[in-house]
Amino acid sequence: MSSPDAIRIAAAVIVRPDGMTLLVRKRGTSAFMQPGGKIEPGEQPRQALCRELVEEIGLAVEPGRPVYLGRFRAPAAHEDGRTVEAEIFRLDIAEPVAATAEIEEIAWIDPRAPGPLPLAALTRDHVLALAAAPGAFSGAPNSG
Repeated sequence: MSSPDAIRIAAAVIVRPDGMTLLVRKRGTSAFMQPGGKIEPGEQPRQALCRELVEEIGLAVEPGRPVYLGRFRAPAAHEDGRTVEAEIFRLDIAEPVAATAEIEEIAWIDPRAPGPLPLAALTRDHVLALAAAPGAFSGAPNSG
């Protein structure tokens, strides 16, 4: 059940065929995180994710393509004292992506060895493990 004070988001664990995962850093922030954003009132998490992917990295995907992984909670990266409640989806891609809108920087990282990047708690504590988990890359939409 959702906490009324939580920031509700939909986010994507985006993985390339070589196993690298995509992180983004939003303008005016220091922490890297997975692409995604807040779920608007009346919007379903999958709809929010598809909207955010176009806005943030120029990636248009069919709503049925991302695979739902679950709901995860962590301290919010840029709102002190708040909690983020994320509906997380996995998306295996071969398509190119680019920083757009509010994204300052993108980074493809090895989820098993992320290096020195400053990471949001959700990314550090949950997302990288999800990205490192075995997942069959198909390059094609799935039925999830």
